[in-house]
Amino acid sequence: MSAAPNPPACESGVTVWLTGLPSAGKSSVAEELAERLRAVGRRVEILDGDEIRTLLSAGLGFSREDRDTNVQRIGMVAEVLARNGVIVLVPAIAPYRSSREIVRLRHDLGCIPYLEIHVAAPAEVCAVRDVKGLYAKQAAGELSGLTGVDDPYEVPDLPDLRLETHRQTVAESADILRALLAERGLV
Repeated sequence: MSAAPNPPACESGVTVWLTGLPSAGKSSVAEELAERLRAVGRRVEILDGDEIRTLLSAGLGFSREDRDTNVQRIGMVAEVLARNGVIVLVPAIAPYRSSREIVRLRHDLGCIPYLEIHVAAPAEVCAVRDVKGLYAKQAAGELSGLTGVDDPYEVPDLPDLRLETHRQTVAESADILRALLAERGLV
């Protein structure tokens, strides 16, 4: 009886959390990078904050406690995927530093690579982009609790990378982020 062949070595996974204001470009950068990585055969998943909120976190509101719960749920799914060799891109606002730090700590404890990317576009630029019409609704008094306007957004103190999406294209931002992943040996 012959021995079973050795299984192929697992590729390293990583969680790449893209945090920033609404309409800063988080999802656009994640989608661009995912397309490029898939084109070279990498397993990539995008855990978009808006999609997760409607599925995994349905029923949660926008209180600090609910926002923290949502971030922890996303973090848990990202952790499981990354542990299994997937590059996980997480475009999610995650407005509170402490909540993002808990996700990082859980990854660190599991020896799972984690990068925090600050997608840093000023609120004025985001309001012009206003992809979902949130800034217009807030200005018209139809919406309250908009992150970075009338609800807090805590800018990362020491992100692994800061992308200034108001000064560079989506493609340039994806290039910069991919270069960081390569420099860290994660792609």
